[in-house]
Order: sequence, then structure tokens, then C-alpha cells
Amino acid sequence: MRNPYPESKAFSRRDFIKAAGAAALLPRGAWSAGRPSASNRITIGIIGWGMMGPENTKAFLGQADCQVVAACDIHTGHLQQAVDTVNTAYGNKDCKPYHDYLEMIARDDIDAIMIAIPDHWHAVVATAAANRKKDIYGEKPLAKTVAEQQAIVRAVQKNNVIFQTGSWQRSVPNFHKAAEIVRNGLIGPIHRVEVGLPAGHHDFPGTLPALMKKLATLPNKIDSPAEILPGTPAWDLAVGEPPSELDYDRWIGPSKMEPYIEQRVYQNWRWSYNTGGGQLLDWIGHHGDIAHWGLGFDQTGPSEIEGHGEFPPPTAVWNTATKYIVECTYRKEVTHYSNDVGITLAGGHPAIAMGTKWIGTDGWVWVDRGAFDCSNPEWVKGDSLPEDVRKTKLYESVEHRRNFLDCIKSRKPTIAPVETGHHSTLPGHLGLISMMVGRKLHWDVAKEEIIGDSAASELLSRPLRAPWKLS
Repeated sequence: MRNPYPESKAFSRRDFIKAAGAAALLPRGAWSAGRPSASNRITIGIIGWGMMGPENTKAFLGQADCQVVAACDIHTGHLQQAVDTVNTAYGNKDCKPYHDYLEMIARDDIDAIMIAIPDHWHAVVATAAANRKKDIYGEKPLAKTVAEQQAIVRAVQKNNVIFQTGSWQRSVPNFHKAAEIVRNGLIGPIHRVEVGLPAGHHDFPGTLPALMKKLATLPNKIDSPAEILPGTPAWDLAVGEPPSELDYDRWIGPSKMEPYIEQRVYQNWRWSYNTGGGQLLDWIGHHGDIAHWGLGFDQTGPSEIEGHGEFPPPTAVWNTATKYIVECTYRKEVTHYSNDVGITLAGGHPAIAMGTKWIGTDGWVWVDRGAFDCSNPEWVKGDSLPEDVRKTKLYESVEHRRNFLDCIKSRKPTIAPVETGHHSTLPGHLGLISMMVGRKLHWDVAKEEIIGDSAASELLSRPLRAPWKLS
């Protein structure tokens, strides 16, 4: 299939980070008239100062009606950066540092927390925070496994806390417009959706060149951490001692203990299945989430899932799928849509363009970061559809963190509540399990169980290393 879309400048994760920084620079009165008294401000504790933690925090710092009062990180340098950033913004010394998130969430004077930590920690921290009645802004994917996501949903519902999943594309106009086109039936019933995601691995913190320089001394050429295996000279060169500023035992936390390798901590934890889920799980909460939004599938899921992928050796330093494709079937009897819908998730397949494309009986629409196209040229114009065709109007949010704060006040659901964050990532989790067991899965959407496959069902959860547990 030829890519029908014109070249366009992508709105990247870095562009979002820049936008968040700009939001932080808005005058304190930009969102409300005057700065509320301390007793009327939402108090926030932040957990994690890696990729999204700083930018989420800076966005909160720009809001007049909230105050960041505490920061937690297990890297002393990162923690100091967090505290300094907050205190500099407020011109005081009030932000308290924490090494242990449990001490932070035990504070009765903290209303909400922001969680931006590796996937393998999401559920342990989120369930504990929910049980302390803290409202939560949590990064996507919701958790590392389906069972851990289910535990977060239960804890949030039980404690009636507000949850915002960090699927921020719902708060961007071009994604909102695309989803409204689909929901208003303007391209007819949808029979197929293509969700293009990234493939391979990416060295986010830039730690790879130092390792490759070491490996260049070996007689056999190594091109990637995906080729580094235990028991080899390359492995011996990669393994090192954790830096004194990092509490590595706590960083590994509930996951299986592994030797310290710099290239699989910090943001590169994504490329090890011990701590992350690869590109598929890193991105399913973005473009997969938008696919569900357009279809109205926020509370449902696929009945059949079949995935195929290419993987490095399972014991490699980086072992997540480098190329993958997942076919999902959403049965009309389950979704109550007019027909069955097929959704394809793909990374590394050029025929599936990056972004989300809905294909209907009367046209198509495609959206990506900073890009939009559709079969009707009139809909390309402007940030939103003409009012006369907006019979169904989707939830509107002008800024994702702002929406979280507004919902803390109103106690109404956010634009990406915990149930949505859970269902949006299920196709990715189930697709990965299908790839790992090598066969199609049948999913009971109502019971949230894999049907008739005990080996695949075991992969819905994982053992947690003591003493860590879900609250």
C-alpha cells in the first residue's frame, strides 16, 4: 500500500516537552484571576525526575491554583535538580525532598501526586497513592502488565480518586478533530484502523556511544546492546557498578534483580522486558489510545489478537521487539458498533504510516503529531470541524495537566481517566503476549481473561520481588 500522506513536520515528544515548558512560563494569573491562598491551592508531590517528570512539573509550576510541595527520586542528583527547579520557581525553600515515596504519600497535606517513573514501578506506587486518597497524574502505559493495570483501576475506583493518564494527545486539537470526524460518522462506519508506531530502539539519554567505544576493542564487532549476551566479553564490558548517587536496588524494585548496565537504566529501561515494554507498550497509550477514542471504544477491547514480531535474544541487554505487527478484531456483539472492526498495530512496517488512520465506507482520516489529512479537503482547514457537523462533541481539554487540576476541583472524570488508560493499552499488552507465545489469543472482554490458553494467561501478570507488592 502506498503512503497517501504528504510530507509533514511531526509533533514529537520533544515538541510536547517544549510546549510544556512554555506553559510553565505563563503568568501565574493565566489560568485564574489572582493566586489563591495557600489553603485553597492543590498541593502536589512529584515522583520521578527523568523524561516526563521535569516537564509535567514545570507545567504544574505555571498554574496559580496549585503548588508543588515535595519531590521524590532515588537518584540524589536528579532529586536535587527537582527540588532546585521547584524552589527557584517559587522563590522559596518549601519543596521537601524524599528518597522514599511512601514517606511522601503519607503526608496528609498533599492532595495529588505526579508519577513519571519506569513502567515496572507504576502499579506499586499508584495503588499505594490511591489507597492514601491521593489524586494521581500517571504516565502511560498505565502499568507493566494487565494484572497491574487492573489493580490500579480497582484502587482508583475504590478510593474515588481523580486519575489522569499521561496520554496527552487527547488534549491536542488535531487529534480531537480527527476523533470527532470518526465519531460523527462523517466517513461512514469504520471497518479498519491502522495504527503506526515506532520500531527498533532509541538511546534517549545518549549513554550508548561510551559503551560502543569500549566494545570497539573486541575482535568481534558489536553494533547494538541487542547483541550483547551474558557470558561474553561484550557483557563483561557492559556490566559495571551503579553510581553512588543511584539507589540501584530500589530502582530495580519489584522487578527481577539484574546486573547494573548503564545502557538499560534511565530512559533506556524501555528496551528491557524486565522493566519496560519496548516501542509497542511505550506508544500504544498514544496512537492506540486515539484509535479507541475515535471509535468510542474507551470501555471495551478486542476479542481476538494475533501478533508477530522480531526480537533480539531474550537475555540480551536490549531485548524488546525491533519490528512487530498486531492484528486485533473488535466484535460488534461486544462493542455494540455497527460492524466488526479490525485494528492493526505496527512498528517497522512502512505500509502502515506513523499515527492513526481510520478507514470507513465513505472516506478516511489520518492524524499524527503535527499532521492531519483526510478524504475531504474541507475538513483539513482549521483546528476544529464546522459547528453544523459536530453533532457529537467529544470532551475538550486545552492542556492535559490543566485538565487534571480542573477535575480535582470538580471531581469529574479527566479526559483520560484510569479506565480509559487501561483499555487503550490492552491491545498492546495482549499483542505482546501473542508474540511471545506464538499464537492468536481469544480475549473475554467482559471478564478480562484470555480464553483457553493457560500459558498466555500466566503472562498477564508477573511475580514481584520482595518486599514490593501492590497495595
